[in-house]
Amino acid sequence: MDEATARSVLCDACSALYGKDLLVSAGGNVSIRFDNGILITPSGRNKGSLLPDDMVKITMEGKVSGKGKPSIEYKFHLALYERRSEINAVVHCHPIYCTALAVRGERLRSDLTPEGVILLGDVPNIPYRTPGSDELVEEVSKIYRSSAAIMESHGAVTQGRTMEEACNRMEELEFQAHLQLIVGNAVGLPREEVYRLRKK
Repeated sequence: MDEATARSVLCDACSALYGKDLLVSAGGNVSIRFDNGILITPSGRNKGSLLPDDMVKITMEGKVSGKGKPSIEYKFHLALYERRSEINAVVHCHPIYCTALAVRGERLRSDLTPEGVILLGDVPNIPYRTPGSDELVEEVSKIYRSSAAIMESHGAVTQGRTMEEACNRMEELEFQAHLQLIVGNAVGLPREEVYRLRKK
């Protein structure tokens, strides 16, 4: 993917996530990998009003190339890209139901519906660390194999081979968190069915 296309895709994703109340105000950050590095949302900006030229270009070594100040979370985005070459998009949001679980320190159950099992897999909790800190980068790095995770007292993160996949996972994560808070201790799918679905 070339830079111009990546800027457009990232801008459209931010607008869509904001429109679904997954991104709120200046919170969260979204990035995309392209031919010559990554593009990430700028620091302190409302994600619903960004333009393609607002996205900040960073090399895989973490050097800012061009104008703009990247999100303070850019290091954990880079860490995920470094560990999985097939990942091309990372979405970090503070959606209300995911964040409710995050504040409670509760694990998200992805086994309540088939879609949760297929799109999310097992969803770990990342212990709270100060946003932007190297300690948070270290904790996020530990869950690099997971498609989605809850960040305790913070929010949620998803990753995908495409921006669409990463965004779909964030939307599904928020749906499952909402469902879990409604149904409480409802029985999930049988273990055999979870295994069958994960093999698809």
